[in-house]
Amino acid sequence: MPSRCRFAASLITVAGLALLAACRSPQSLPNASIPNTVDTVTLYALQGTPIGTPSAYALIGPEIVHTDQTALFDFAFNIDSQPIFLPSGTFSGLQRNSGLQKSNTPFNNIITAPTEGYVIDQPLVISVGLVALMRSRSEVCSDGQSRPLYGKMRVLALDLSARTVQFEVLVDQNCGYLGLAPGLPAQ
Repeated sequence: MPSRCRFAASLITVAGLALLAACRSPQSLPNASIPNTVDTVTLYALQGTPIGTPSAYALIGPEIVHTDQTALFDFAFNIDSQPIFLPSGTFSGLQRNSGLQKSNTPFNNIITAPTEGYVIDQPLVISVGLVALMRSRSEVCSDGQSRPLYGKMRVLALDLSARTVQFEVLVDQNCGYLGLAPGLPAQ
């Protein structure tokens, strides 16, 4: 084989291996070790509530966030002319890969997160019963790849006079996994 052909064959082999590594399947991820559980969260509006009350949520952790202490969150709650969730990308200077998307599928029937369709820079108007899917900012996984976490939520209560929202939430804390059913995810 001429040297140019060997070089081209080597180059194609390297490119193919790189493509395979980039397109790893969930089966090549480290085994999931954190069971998915449903939690209930209460947030207070960004405006019109005392400083120090939690107004945002971070999927990584997961944790409620006091926006007066950190800007590391994926979405915040506010009541403007109507109750809304604000992805972090709606705030100037904050990261723009967290996102939300409304779902017409009942909360308990959502078992896998989509990887596309998240709105990163527009408010999501909310009401009691709303089901939404969530994507976090990226984090570095144990395999060295940067990936977001995924979750789902359902709004349980809105108290406009107290300026609070309560929702149930499930976030898959296993980096690289898309499973949104309770228990250890398989995908």
